Amino acid sequence: MIRIGVNKTGDWTRAALTLGAAPRALHLAIDRAVLQEAQFFRKKVVEGFREQAPGGQKFKPLSEATLAIRRFTGFGGTKALIKKGDLRNSVKVAKKMTATGAEAFVGVLRSARSKDGKDLHNIAAIHEFGFGPIIIEVTPAMRRFLMAAFRAELKGFGSGPSSKGTMKNGILVIFIPPRPFIRPVAERYFDNAEAGARFAMRVALLLGGALGIPSTRVGGAVAGLSAVRPVLKIPKKSGAPGP
Repeated sequence: MIRIGVNKTGDWTRAALTLGAAPRALHLAIDRAVLQEAQFFRKKVVEGFREQAPGGQKFKPLSEATLAIRRFTGFGGTKALIKKGDLRNSVKVAKKMTATGAEAFVGVLRSARSKDGKDLHNIAAIHEFGFGPIIIEVTPAMRRFLMAAFRAELKGFGSGPSSKGTMKNGILVIFIPPRPFIRPVAERYFDNAEAGARFAMRVALLLGGALGIPSTRVGGAVAGLSAVRPVLKIPKKSGAPGP
């Protein structure tokens, strides 16, 4: 759902003169910094699942009906999107080399599948953007199951603040609310000046090691990186969340 690239700004002529014969070291440092940013991004996405608040934006709570069915089937967890952990664990970092250097994809790959074979790429898009209406023809067996679950766990059929659903004449209509787990992280950690400073520091530290000199001395040499920021490519609702 996110691709990380690099824009170079600043006095690169001066930087090149300072670095002398180390252009390859600089390119390698930038490529490694891109991958470090990608791993940082993935870590924050996974934290968002665990804390139920990616980028500090809380998930909408699960509906009472969903929680009732969970309890009825023996699962007491109340957290959204991590009942089995398949979606959370499917968030990966993929490296790609281009003519201009390294790119890193962070998100759910199109090939991702759950343990029972479900398309996690599609599931990720549904939860990132929301989806509906979903029309389901209720079978007798399904009706018996639902009524048993609601009688056992609820005083009648109810729905919580995060879901909308109706059942009439044997037809169940469901709307899944958006619970974005990629965009809030991108907005908090990448869409600001801190991202550029963080990236520049990564390059400085990596370049210092490559040249065998203290990173504090390299800091001035990579001053032209001070405005470098990852380039985010986040799809609109109609887009797909993976490559």
